[in-house]
Formats: sequence, structure tokens, C-alpha cells
Amino acid sequence: MFDSLSDRLGDVFDRLRRHGALTADDVGAALREIRVALLEADVALPVVRDFVAAVREKALGQEVLRSVTPAQMVVKIVHDHLVEVLGGGAVGQPGGGRLEGIDLNAPPPVAIMLVGLQGSGKTTTAAKIANRLKLRGRKKVLLASLDVQRPAAQEQLAVLGRQIGVASLPIVAGERPVAIARRALHTGRTEGYDVVILDTAGRLHVNEELMLEVAAVREAANPHETLLVADAMTGQDAVNVAKAFGERAGISAIVLTRVDGDARGGAALSMRAITGKPIVLIGVGERIEAIEPFHAERIAGRILGMGDVVGLVERAAETVDQEEAEKLAAKLEKGRFDLDDLAAQLRQIRRMGGMGGMLAMLPGVAKIKKQLGEARIDESIIKRQEAIISSMTKGERRNPKLLNASRRRRIASGSGTSVPEINRLLKQYQDMADVTKKMKKLGHKGLARHGLAGLLPGGFR
Repeated sequence: MFDSLSDRLGDVFDRLRRHGALTADDVGAALREIRVALLEADVALPVVRDFVAAVREKALGQEVLRSVTPAQMVVKIVHDHLVEVLGGGAVGQPGGGRLEGIDLNAPPPVAIMLVGLQGSGKTTTAAKIANRLKLRGRKKVLLASLDVQRPAAQEQLAVLGRQIGVASLPIVAGERPVAIARRALHTGRTEGYDVVILDTAGRLHVNEELMLEVAAVREAANPHETLLVADAMTGQDAVNVAKAFGERAGISAIVLTRVDGDARGGAALSMRAITGKPIVLIGVGERIEAIEPFHAERIAGRILGMGDVVGLVERAAETVDQEEAEKLAAKLEKGRFDLDDLAAQLRQIRRMGGMGGMLAMLPGVAKIKKQLGEARIDESIIKRQEAIISSMTKGERRNPKLLNASRRRRIASGSGTSVPEINRLLKQYQDMADVTKKMKKLGHKGLARHGLAGLLPGGFR
């Protein structure tokens, strides 16, 4: 998300930094480019006007123009205002009755209603939220589909519920949405559920029928939270959807989906500013775990190329299999590293969002990507490498020296790859195995003395 906006703003600030001192004309020219960058990122025009006006007022102050590092002061002003527009602090932090961005400060069962257009990802988001509340909040969650319009929508939610080990309300043929909502809340009360998630029906566009149905369910269920689930890739339309649901359905917060697929990201800036409602969660992939609390300061840092190292560390902590990591550490101490271990590392990279997702959270990576020109990270390489390793026998994975020419041809055929790809993978493995041997020789004190950087294989320096 925000790739194009990040690139444009990076160019603007690079030009500002070339000036030892800034004049009012320099700041004015930069603000005009910031305005264009925001518009190109699909930020709504009223939001752009207010944003530029607020930054202009602060950036033209004498303390900025006379500052030792005026360009850095302008960057800070833009950063701080981005945080303000995006919604201030980290709404996903626990405390004050909030868990994973959701307000649970109410007597159980807490009713959470999801609204939005058809195709915005409501059903998947309902399962993702239920999964996080179950795993991270130790909450007993009941899923209930109120979507009687879309074929098999109720069964889809039931299937997702079974996958994550969360109960779903039994389906009763012909039952209407209001009756389903009442039955879900009754079940929640009588069977001791902490949270009941109501997944309402959507339409291809905002219409009176949809709004009347949402209003009727809201009146019957009186949900503590009404979350608007909106597709970040819909651009300006997302703002119109947010306004319509905000006025008629009384939304309390916003969940943005498909954030990983939108290079512009203007919907996030626009929806928060126009509705006044916080963005509490963002969907960052198709996997059931791919949803995370929305942190305005971290997102602003990503936009301005400052990265989000804290977010990267948190994502690693969430996705690392502790038992697997301990086994690998024990093997590394003995100087052992085989292709099964490499496959485990590849799986870990995919769980963390792939190389692209990880790099996007590191400071300064936007500039590196720009220097590489049109070169892009091919995420399919990781899947292909996993396929290659899966096509090997157990003995071959443990002892790659067995992989002669005929075996490599067999593996290429079985994995749908080529012999050169297998050769590259084995070279990568050999580099990592060499590092492992060096780690064993140096020991803990040696590693501390020399630093890990000197041990990285040539291809990763």
C-alpha cells in the first residue's frame, strides 16, 4: 500500500534536502508536488486541500525556514500531519476495552456487526477477526452469517469457522436476517460466548434495500461495534461507500481489506478524514492470519520511507514456530544445516508476507528499489524453491551431495522447474551451509567479536 505515494513524496523530499536553506518558494513548489502526489494516490480532493493547507501553515513558519535542517523539519511536519489524518495513535493496542483494534468494553456477548459492499471481503474478514480474538484474546467467539442473498454465503462462513476452530450459528433454511441476528445473540447469551460476529449481506452498490436491511439488523441486534469492511483498491468509490454507510448504518470503525494489493492507498487517508471513524484493522493478504491492527504512526513511517521495524519484529514473533526455531538453533550450534531446514526458512518468509512484504517494512528500501529500476522481487521463486525441495527424497534433502545430473533432471520434471533453477537453489543452500560451519567454529564469543554481518553469504550481503 502507498507505494506510488511513497515514491512521489520521496522525490519531493530528496529535492528539498539538496537546498542548504529553504525559501518560501521552495516550500510552495514542494507542496504543489505533494498535492499532485496525493491526488494521484486517490486521496479525495477535500482531504487533499485540508492536508496541504495545514502543512503549508506549519512549514512556512520562521522556525522551519531558519532551522539548521529545514528539509528534515518539513518531512517531520508532513509525517506528523499524516499521523493525524490517519487517526493518531495505535488503536490496536490493548487497554481501554480494546483488543486487536476491536472495542470489547461491554457485557458479553459483545455483538460486532460487519457491513459493506459485496466482494469487499466481509466473510473472510469475519473469520480473520474471530481467529485473532480466539488466539490472542482467548475469547469464545460465535460466527453468524446473515447473508441470505448470496448463494452458499452462510456455508462459506461455516467452512471458515471449522478451519479456525470457531463455532458458527447453525443454518436454518428460509430464515431472514433479523431473525438470524436475534437467534445468534440468544445463542451467545445461553451458551456463554464472549463475542458474536454478525456478517451481513452486501450488494454490488449502495442501494435503499441494502441500507434498510442493515438498519433493521442494527435495531434488532444493537451491536456494540459496527465495522465497515471496505476494499482499499476501490479508490474514490470507497469514500462514497464510507459516507453512505456512516450516515445510514452508524459505523463505529473501518476495516480495510486488500491493502497489500493497492499501490495508491488513498482510500485510507480519505475514509478516516471524511467519516471521522478510525481505521482499526487492515487485511494484508489472503491467509486467515493476514490481518493486523492499524497503527497510524507506523503507516505514516512506511509512506515516508522510514519503514516499520517494530511491525516487522511483531510479524516475525507472530509467525515463527517456536519449537521449529529451537530445533534449528540446536542444529546450527552443531554446524548442521540441510535442505529441510532451508525449506522451513522459505515457509517462514512466506508466512511473513514474502520478501516484498518484509522489505517494505525496512527503512530506506524504497530508494533501493528505485535504484534497481524496473527490477522487482519475484515472489514465485520461493514457491518454486519449495516445490524443488518437496520433489526430493528424504535422503536427498539430508545429503544434497547425492544430487547428480540424473537426479536433478528427475527433480526438475517432478517440480515443474528447470535444472538451472535447481543449481541456483543448491548454490544458495551451500552458501548458507558454509555460514553454519563458520558459526560452529567461532562459537558464541566469536560471533559477538566478529558480528553476524561478516558471515552472510555473498548473495545476501
